[in-house]
Amino acid sequence: MLSFVYQMLPSRVIFGAGCLARLPEEIERLGASKALVLSTPEQRQSGCEMVERLGARAVGLFDRAVMHVPLETAEAAREEARRLGADCCVAVGGGSTTGLAKAIALVSELPILAVPTTYAGSEMTPIWGLTEKGRKTTGRDARVLPKTVLYDPCLTVTMPAMLSATSGMNSIAHCVEALYAQDANPIVSMMAEEGIRALAESLPAVVKEPGDLEARSKALYGAWLGGIALGTVGMALHHKLCHTLGGTYNLPHAETHTVVLPHAAAYNAAAAPEALARVARALGASSPAGGLYDLAASLGAPLSLAALGMKEGDLDQAASIAVEKPYYNPRPVARDAVRALLQNAFEGRRP
Repeated sequence: MLSFVYQMLPSRVIFGAGCLARLPEEIERLGASKALVLSTPEQRQSGCEMVERLGARAVGLFDRAVMHVPLETAEAAREEARRLGADCCVAVGGGSTTGLAKAIALVSELPILAVPTTYAGSEMTPIWGLTEKGRKTTGRDARVLPKTVLYDPCLTVTMPAMLSATSGMNSIAHCVEALYAQDANPIVSMMAEEGIRALAESLPAVVKEPGDLEARSKALYGAWLGGIALGTVGMALHHKLCHTLGGTYNLPHAETHTVVLPHAAAYNAAAAPEALARVARALGASSPAGGLYDLAASLGAPLSLAALGMKEGDLDQAASIAVEKPYYNPRPVARDAVRALLQNAFEGRRP
């Protein structure tokens, strides 16, 4: 007999080619008029264009968002928002920029309008993360959930093929873990399986032809579903490992998710057979872990932690950190087993 809890997240989504044009009216809809635009240094031009688009509704641009949201960057952005008298934040970009907006909202409750240009999914979650002294801390807080998200696939066509591949695999990871989360429920599981399917079908086309707007739309749809899944239910071992590897060793976020995911799936396969069977079905593969590895390989994505710059000598420490305060996981989180998982991921073995 079914028994579950489903808590719907209160966010507004505008989806479709050209929907960015609706950003000014969405700001007004929130009763705001002084937007601080956020971007990474690499996307400064996009940030400047957004400021120009908003005109008098924008009070400035903070273009220093970086991976894993270092505390010092968060504090600088918070101070800039206060100095300019901002009454909302517009996050343009991927998870790094959205994460910075969340760091501001966490202490100020400024509403966030997110304009994703990658498949990160962070824009659909109340999850925040901050890195201080080599350790990444995460938490959930309703204040950091973006109020409005504008998914315009036109903004993703300039994303390099390899970033598209790894960003998409990151979104698949959100879906995979949602299927065996402690608070999994049938509604989110349907969305998670559909998200895996949409991404697995669209990412090869996106990598082959980055300007394929139809494929971009389908991939962005899958990423949206992955974000909902991540935001609605909990995380497990895969995300704990990626937070450890990113926060402590500064490994690139999406690439780390891409490498670790098949091995985390293999770790949990026997403990969550029904969930992993859905993963295999969505991929059209006989093995969930092998199917995830093969998809990443077909996209030309990195397959080993060694390729990301991880040092083999750091694997022992990484395993110890990962099991210090473990997230819920369907299979018990044992240090030796996690160490073996990391070794397989370091070498890039197919599970």
